[in-house]
Amino acid sequence: MSYSVGQVAGFAGVTVRTLHHYDDIGLLVPGGRSHAGHRRYDEADLDRLQQILFYRELGFPLEEVAALLDDPAADPRAHLRRRHELLTARIGRLQEMAEAVEHAMEARKMGINLTPDERFEVFGDKDPEQYAEEAEQRWGGTEAYAESQRRVARYTKADWKRLQAEVDAWSERYSALVAAGEPATGDEAMDLAEEHRTHIGAWYYDCPPEMHRCLGEMYVSDERFKAFYDAMHPGLAEHLREAILANASRRTG
Repeated sequence: MSYSVGQVAGFAGVTVRTLHHYDDIGLLVPGGRSHAGHRRYDEADLDRLQQILFYRELGFPLEEVAALLDDPAADPRAHLRRRHELLTARIGRLQEMAEAVEHAMEARKMGINLTPDERFEVFGDKDPEQYAEEAEQRWGGTEAYAESQRRVARYTKADWKRLQAEVDAWSERYSALVAAGEPATGDEAMDLAEEHRTHIGAWYYDCPPEMHRCLGEMYVSDERFKAFYDAMHPGLAEHLREAILANASRRTG
């Protein structure tokens, strides 16, 4: 059996022009010709084309494909290992790009006018809108949520840098307090809890003590928030919750 170039193009899902190019460069020279001089491909040609397309799918340049198929000394495993390393690196980069696009989409949705590069520059591996969708579901109809939306829509890159610097400084001080064994009901812990509350009020929405008390409970009951705070220092989420409750009682009492 032999097949025309059009038939082979249809079998393989490539263009006739591609097959002509492979012939021109000697990568896939058909085994026969018709009486009219047209290319005819036999079973061996189809097998070779299958291998070519396999390597091309993995990203091998045509010259490397030719070397693999024609050089008896070539080690396909070594080539595949190298290509695997390159593909793995490419996959990692594509994942980073996908995350950047997701951040940009979320930023646009939330009204944060930062480019993906600026988001990563300001926040590093932290995303201030990580729970944006859930926040909208929980509190989308509240005035606090609407106020937060209005505020963040106006923030510039410099604003977000100042906000994040405050968060980082607070995190360092609270982590040091927990590491030192200071009680959650002590004045220093309650003062830092109050600073946490006023930070929310300054940057997002008015956060009275009772609302802050609810947030403190959520920092422990929601595993994601708990993991976020415990990543600063083991046990910090529980400690902060107790400090928030003590501070709320202090202020309302």
